[in-house]
Amino acid sequence: MSKPMRLPTQLRQRNPDSHKGDFGHILIIAGSLRYSGAAALCAKAVMRAGAGLVTLAMPANICNAFLRIKPDELMLLPLPETNEGTISAAAYNETLAFAKHADAIIIGPGLSRNNSTQSLVRKLVKSIDKPLVIDADGLNALGNLNSPGNKTGRIFPENTVVTPHPGEIARLIGIPAAVIQKKRKEVAKNFARRYNITVVLKGHQTVVASPDGNAYVNNTGNPGMATAGSGDALAGIIAAFLGQGLDAFNAAKYGVYVHGLAGDIAAGKKTQLSLIASDIIDYLPAAFKKCS
Repeated sequence: MSKPMRLPTQLRQRNPDSHKGDFGHILIIAGSLRYSGAAALCAKAVMRAGAGLVTLAMPANICNAFLRIKPDELMLLPLPETNEGTISAAAYNETLAFAKHADAIIIGPGLSRNNSTQSLVRKLVKSIDKPLVIDADGLNALGNLNSPGNKTGRIFPENTVVTPHPGEIARLIGIPAAVIQKKRKEVAKNFARRYNITVVLKGHQTVVASPDGNAYVNNTGNPGMATAGSGDALAGIIAAFLGQGLDAFNAAKYGVYVHGLAGDIAAGKKTQLSLIASDIIDYLPAAFKKCS
């Protein structure tokens, strides 16, 4: 393996008189009755990647059950829910009001494709004015950005990062995933430029592209990371870096690198076959040490 990438100073060093507010309050809008694990993994990754405060917004009844198993450091925001145990569109005002107090926001992990929940996602993406990471079902809610009348993609907030895998970006732009895989870097750069966002096109040699044409192709990671929850952990790491003051491109670039490095360290200990997403989070401290 090549020499580890060195992290920015603000991630490596902290002033002696620092307090938790200096390292970002991250709001995670995630989870549903069926996919509560995605929210939990994302929250753990945010905390392990250095965020000062973390609030998880999820359906109220899921919060009640989550109280028994949640990390002690995690704060919860119970929200109105649908009959399917997903966050309801009725949660819009409360969620948007809370978002004003956050430094960065994640929307998507485990939200489901419930119609009411997807409507909420679309409204929030249009209204939030903080650094934003959109992942998983957050992306699915946006539909085909190139379809007639769909303007959602033209009004992403500044410092937005989207984290699609090939199938998700295929749905967003209406191009077959097989075509995207043949020109991953070109597709990511064009998508970033068109919608003025940072794109993380996941997969082997993940591509990170910025609106100004910069692109980074990652060289860490392994096939063992192709496992449920790995993407939720990545979204959490990127948001934690946004909350600590990195711009969208650098938060995504360093996030992707550290996520892959932690996965490589974990695979060395657990094997690729036995690797699970929790292992990636558990080995983040070791990855940070290598990068410091």
